[in-house]
Amino acid sequence: MVKKKMLATLLVSAAALVAVTGCGAKNENSSGSGNSADSKSYSIAISQYVEHPSLDATREGFLAALKDAGITEGDNLKVDLENAQADASNNLSIAQKIASKDYDLVLGIATPSALAVVQEEKENPVLFAAVTDPLAAKIVSNLEKPGGNVSGASDTNPAAITQLMDFVAKHFTNVKTVGMVINEGEPNAVIMADLAEKALSAHGIKLEKAPAAATSEVKQAAESLVGRADALYIALDNTVVSSVDSIIKVANDNKIPFFSSDRDTVEKGAFATVGFKYFDHGYQVGQMAVDILKNGKKIGDMKVTVPDKLDLIMNLKAAEAQGITVTDDMKNEVKDQANNIIQ
Repeated sequence: MVKKKMLATLLVSAAALVAVTGCGAKNENSSGSGNSADSKSYSIAISQYVEHPSLDATREGFLAALKDAGITEGDNLKVDLENAQADASNNLSIAQKIASKDYDLVLGIATPSALAVVQEEKENPVLFAAVTDPLAAKIVSNLEKPGGNVSGASDTNPAAITQLMDFVAKHFTNVKTVGMVINEGEPNAVIMADLAEKALSAHGIKLEKAPAAATSEVKQAAESLVGRADALYIALDNTVVSSVDSIIKVANDNKIPFFSSDRDTVEKGAFATVGFKYFDHGYQVGQMAVDILKNGKKIGDMKVTVPDKLDLIMNLKAAEAQGITVTDDMKNEVKDQANNIIQ
């Protein structure tokens, strides 16, 4: 009888041990991948240059990628979000503030913010997003293997600008001059303007620039192009995109075709672009963050990426407002017509 009791006790103990061991293994696996919450806590700083749809979508995509990997804001992730409101002095102060603290990772959204953060933050990993040309901006010196504590994703594939200007030349044969509202204080805008000018000149089309150093100057700059330009175009220019509603109004009121460099502006009322979704762009950078935070990947070994899924995106309501007749030939240039022809 005693032996039976001892045997029963041993069996119960063994079962309990197996259960505990099994639970331990399950928890270990669930914290390492998938949507399960990570047992570790993280802190991230985000410096965003200004609020506008493209940059906001970039941030949202970044955080969504983290959440899908089990790193969730308000649970095991603390996010310090700073917005410079397109002010250079604010931008520098934010970068200095971030560098004075200890974060697991820092994200700079848009060229000015990314550049300031990189110049100030020398220890913690820094990712960038929505940066036009990280080489020209001197954010990194090598795209394949940046080295140091910096990497990220450019939001510009030069092919997108060339394709858009080719589209303008092919389908808008009356266009001899394209007007561009631009803040030449933003290096990203200047780089894209140069690419557009080169692409247009191949078709004998002139690029006419109208400067706008602040958001308050965008409307007047757009109005100054009426009568001088047959079409309007803007780059990934944070100052200009922040006040794009005023350009849309000028384009609609004067029946001038308006082309942009990002999908979000087309959704708001520009006619067309060659581009991608900024949410997807941010998500891609978020996946890089997951590799750094959870998988221990060295940021300096991660190559800088560019958008590779380019497509023509058109807004049919904008076309009507701007007096554009959308032909079947135009529509046939859109690969994903279900998603990229906006009704």
